[in-house]
Amino acid sequence: MRAEEWDRRYEEKPWLWRVEPNVFLVSEVGEMTPGRALDVACGEGRNAVWLAERGWQVDAVDFSQVAIERARELARQRGVEVNFTVADVTRYRPEPDAYDLVVILYLHLPPEQRRDVIARAREAVAPGGTMLVIGHDLENLERGWGGPPDPEVHYTPDEIAFELEPLTIVKAERVVRAVETDEGVREAIDTLVRARRP
Repeated sequence: MRAEEWDRRYEEKPWLWRVEPNVFLVSEVGEMTPGRALDVACGEGRNAVWLAERGWQVDAVDFSQVAIERARELARQRGVEVNFTVADVTRYRPEPDAYDLVVILYLHLPPEQRRDVIARAREAVAPGGTMLVIGHDLENLERGWGGPPDPEVHYTPDEIAFELEPLTIVKAERVVRAVETDEGVREAIDTLVRARRP
C-alpha cells in the first residue's frame, strides 16, 4: 500500500487508531530505564508519544504525512518532544548501534520487505538494547479479529524470532488482545517477540 492510500485512510477519521499506547508495549517496556528509542512505522504516534512521556528520547518514522502531522499534534498536546520523520520504512536506514529500544508494531509487509526492514532495525539496536516486534499473528485470520486479509503478511513467533537473529530472543509467543468494536469486545491474536542485543 502506498503512502497516498494511507493518507486517505487517516483523513477519513479524526483518529484512525486509539490514542492510548499498545497494551503489550506498556507491559514489555514500562519498567525499562528510559534511553534512546526508535519507533518504526509509528502511524499517528501514540506509542512514540507514550515513550516520550516516560522519559525516552524518541525518533519515530512513518511514510504517511497525514499520520506524522497528527503525531506531532499529539506530542504537542501531551507536552513532549518526539523527532518525527516522514520516510518510507522499506528504504529508511536508522543509525546503527544507536538505540536502547527499537519497536516495530503492526507493520505488515510482504515477507521479503519485512525481513529487510527488520534487518535494518535490528542493526540499530545498541549493545544491551532491546527490540520488540508485535503484529497480527497468522492464527488471527481464522480465530481472531481484525488485521489484514492477506495471510502472507501475517506473523508467527518462529518467523519473527528467526528474523531477529543474532539478537538473543527473550520471548517469542502468541498473545491475545481485547479489542473494543461496535459489536462488543472481540479478541485479536498477535505475535510478540522481544529480543536483546548482548
